[in-house]
Amino acid sequence: MKKTIETERLILRELLLSDADGMFELDANPNVHLFLGNKPVTTIEESIAQIKNIQQQYKDFGTGRWAVILKETNEFLGWSGIKFITAEINNYQNFYEIGYRFIEKNWGKGYATEAGLAFIDYAFNTMNVEVLYAYADEGNQNSRKILEKLGFHYVNSFEYENEQEVWYEVRNPNNL
Repeated sequence: MKKTIETERLILRELLLSDADGMFELDANPNVHLFLGNKPVTTIEESIAQIKNIQQQYKDFGTGRWAVILKETNEFLGWSGIKFITAEINNYQNFYEIGYRFIEKNWGKGYATEAGLAFIDYAFNTMNVEVLYAYADEGNQNSRKILEKLGFHYVNSFEYENEQEVWYEVRNPNNL
């Protein structure tokens, strides 16, 4: 049985190959990639490969980005979730990071915050993660506002892949 999390409006579940059309709609949009290095995908095959890569992360680390589905319509809105990052970023390595990305027409509706709160709860109370990190492009004010709404605290600014980024963290209140 695949894991799912339900919130008031959303179903959060592991990504499936059947999400490829939604992932392509999401990642082919240059506006979505404005703060992500401006590298939108150009083929559905790239989206399928990305889903397979994320599915491998589920196997390797027991976590990864999940699909965000609107309960009312069963529509794919984008993704959110906890990823285990093995690469070194901002002098951190082997850490849990929260992220989100939504199809543009779904921006500004509170979905990132709603899903994010559910994933923070899941990370702290189910996975027993001690600290969650997040980073965003310094200029992405909307993403930064979401992180602050989720209770993340600004730590520092750093350069990553030739972009200025901001680093945030939130600690598990159960372990304080």
